[in-house]
Amino acid sequence: MNWREEWKTLVAMVGAFVVFWYLPVGVPRFDAAVLEAFHLVKWYAQEHVLLCLVPAFFIAGAIGVFVSQAAVMRYLGAEAKKVLAYGVASVSGTILAVCSCTVLPLFAGIYRMGAGLGPACAFLYSGPAINVLAIVLTARILGPELGIARAVGAVVFSLVIGLLMGFFFRKEEGERLAMQAVTSDEEPARPLWQTAIYFALMVAVLVFANWGRPQEHAGLWAAIFAAKWWLTSVAAAGLAVVLVLWLRLPAWKVGLTALATALTAVAFPQEPVAAFTVGVVGLSWMTSVDPGESGQWFSTSWTFAKQILPLLLGGVLVAGFLLGRVGHEGIIPSSWVAGFVGGNSLMANFFASFVGAFMYFATLTEVPIVQGLIGAGMGKGPALSLLLAGPALSLPNMLVIGSIMGARKTLVFVCLVVVMATVSGWAFGLLWT
Repeated sequence: MNWREEWKTLVAMVGAFVVFWYLPVGVPRFDAAVLEAFHLVKWYAQEHVLLCLVPAFFIAGAIGVFVSQAAVMRYLGAEAKKVLAYGVASVSGTILAVCSCTVLPLFAGIYRMGAGLGPACAFLYSGPAINVLAIVLTARILGPELGIARAVGAVVFSLVIGLLMGFFFRKEEGERLAMQAVTSDEEPARPLWQTAIYFALMVAVLVFANWGRPQEHAGLWAAIFAAKWWLTSVAAAGLAVVLVLWLRLPAWKVGLTALATALTAVAFPQEPVAAFTVGVVGLSWMTSVDPGESGQWFSTSWTFAKQILPLLLGGVLVAGFLLGRVGHEGIIPSSWVAGFVGGNSLMANFFASFVGAFMYFATLTEVPIVQGLIGAGMGKGPALSLLLAGPALSLPNMLVIGSIMGARKTLVFVCLVVVMATVSGWAFGLLWT
């Protein structure tokens, strides 16, 4: 046996043994943190996997199959007009309104189809950060100055981060895009307007199914929330028509799936997720057995799911153990966090950005969290730092980004978000103290 080759395995085994030997089982905080980890991953599975990630996987798979590589490179590649590429990417969050995890399959889809690193990273940040409802909620609950600062900061961040990522890695990105350009001259299978309608319907299903409950019971946002499942159903019905007319799926299969979904909705009117599940299962069944491009759509979506979902669930588990859920503590006491974010020092802003970058925020939950921290003594500068870094990043998010574009680019992306959030929060705190 060659021990020079086996010593790493031996060290890993001994290290694991020591960790298990001294595992603090029975210590109340440790036991509570373990329970919090499972509570958070259970909540994530119930609230985000089916409604958020599954539609996102299908959209990402559709990008890989139905959007030509030439089109992606034309609008988001290295040779695209920067004003158009970064302009579209930086305001995407106003349409998507997704969390830091749901945006990942979409990011992976456009990046692998030839989008430049800069526009792709601008999209990656802006998707969860520029959420109109979250910004309005921030202004109403935390004050108009924080709401405006968050809106302006998120748009500027997406542009600056995208431009810097494109600049830092311009050489290797040029080589990657040059290789992709060799195979990017295929003709689209259908007119652009058909593809646009197809994607708009899928995005509508994603957006309306995940429309969050607003703070107030009146107004446009509340009206959309009250009708969210009707709007989701209309978008899904439109998608069913597209599947028959343009993707050539058998009408009887689409009709059978639609009927099963409608009957489930009638049988369980208080559980709309049940009907949504039936629809997803039916769509998966129809596409998975199709020998043509619909089968490729399912296969590509499944590839994204296999790569991304295990990392996300593992990351959520770790995040829950470290920081817990809203209103509950993990292994790190919330009093520590509150104690470090008082005042407006650079350290307080950095700590808020750093913790926010690792903590998982579901859409809109960052506002009540920051509200509670402000009540515990958090300064306005650190509050903005957390609002700029937290929704766009999370530990699960980082793990997946690393698997898509590599550890070095991921580290630079995370550092840019944390540093810019720190400096922005510090400057904002100086203006509003």
